[in-house]
Amino acid sequence: MTDTPASKPGTTLVAAGDLLEFAAALLEKGGLCAEDARTTADVFVWAARRGVDSHGTARVPAYLELLAKGVANARPEITVESTTPAAAVLDADRAPGPVALTRAAREAVDRARTYGIATVGVRRTVHTGAIGYYVSRIAEQGLVGIGFVSGMPNMGYTGAKGAAVATSPLAVAVPATSHAPLLLDMATATIALGKIRQAKADGTPLPEGAAATGDGTPTTDPERAVMPLPLGGVKGSGMSLAFELLTSVLVGAPIFSSFHSDDPQGRTHRQNALLIAVDPAAFGGAEAFTEAVDATLSTLKALPVADDASGVYYPGERSAALSAERGRTGIPVAPKVWRELLVKAEEFGVTPPRALGGAG
Repeated sequence: MTDTPASKPGTTLVAAGDLLEFAAALLEKGGLCAEDARTTADVFVWAARRGVDSHGTARVPAYLELLAKGVANARPEITVESTTPAAAVLDADRAPGPVALTRAAREAVDRARTYGIATVGVRRTVHTGAIGYYVSRIAEQGLVGIGFVSGMPNMGYTGAKGAAVATSPLAVAVPATSHAPLLLDMATATIALGKIRQAKADGTPLPEGAAATGDGTPTTDPERAVMPLPLGGVKGSGMSLAFELLTSVLVGAPIFSSFHSDDPQGRTHRQNALLIAVDPAAFGGAEAFTEAVDATLSTLKALPVADDASGVYYPGERSAALSAERGRTGIPVAPKVWRELLVKAEEFGVTPPRALGGAG
């Protein structure tokens, strides 16, 4: 289980609802319309509740900077193109990822309700945030959600020098009845970039085979590490390249080939995504499916526990429990992030929420 709210010295504890309103107010002042600001804030707070701090409220100052610099389009003209009922391409017009992918998830659900399965590609968005959020929203509607994202190359590729491919994530959410939904949310990298930065700040060595220098040489020295290595070597490399084909190339907005070309626009930050919604009703019945999912998860939970394990868990189980806990007790905000949020609050004239407490 992730650290409890009071276990990290210096954190500020804020009620989940208050943190959502605060983040939304800041993002609205940063240029987003009220609806888009709340949508974006909801993605961040969802991640923070589940302990995914790298995609939580720490992202608010970063998004405000993206908006201020015009990297993210505060008032995008999002369009949806479709030549067949079960598939569509959403052109995000550089909208923040939470805005574009939330709309894409709704589009996928609506189409899957009629056609059993639907795919929505997202072209030209800016930083998607926690992709698990969008497939979870699909699962909340009783459908299976699947998502892929591809972005700017920032990870090594087996056999190549330097940053070659992106740390492209995959997420799958499967609805259940008596259990929290299964949520598999993973990147194709062995370690997150944030973990490398944290190891550098702490002065702690990195795991073997997790990171590399700028030319791709594996290192455990956080001072020399600049990029993660692919998960499972050739497996992570292959998955990332496949996700580029399934997202960027499929929607007509290649990133990989453009990035490695002589075109200076190839280095412009952007991301693409693909969301898939599958309606179990099209495969024989939604109720029977979720009952079978529950039985599968219960069977897993009943397996003998290994001597060195605290229990047998399925993907998303512990983060769902943490989300419920933080919904009751509040969300811990790291000192640096809280200071940055307060600075923006003063700049924009936004009243910060009352802290529930701290841990030092």
